[in-house]
Amino acid sequence: MYEKINNDLKEAMKNQDRFTLSVLRMLKSTLQVEGISLKRELTDQDVLMVIKKNVKQRKDSIVEFEKYNKTDEIANLKKEIQVLEKYLPEELTEEQIDQEIENVFAIEKPTNMKDMGKIMKILTEKIGTVADMSLVSKKVKEKLMNL
Repeated sequence: MYEKINNDLKEAMKNQDRFTLSVLRMLKSTLQVEGISLKRELTDQDVLMVIKKNVKQRKDSIVEFEKYNKTDEIANLKKEIQVLEKYLPEELTEEQIDQEIENVFAIEKPTNMKDMGKIMKILTEKIGTVADMSLVSKKVKEKLMNL
């Protein structure tokens, strides 16, 4: 995955695609910082989590910029998200997320809200790169409250 990003970065340089080049340079820098903080080589899973985190940050920024009607910044952030999302796998549907939650609940048999951390840890490892984890968290919380 890291190699693909490097190759795409070189391709953007050759094609003089300044926008994609700047987004990929930022991503590569973020990945290097993550690798240093983890004190190990990044796995594809780590790379996906970093990309997903970057996309989420941009989406959060879009919400803030919309409050102040900053259309140029919003357009730029949306273009950056498009560049980054090329590296992310297809997200799970809500039904697939529900199924994964059901599977984990069947195995772990949680009894109260105190088990939420354990359930979320398992789900994050399992589907963290292919699901909206805020939605997953909301669904797990609802399910635990109804026990």
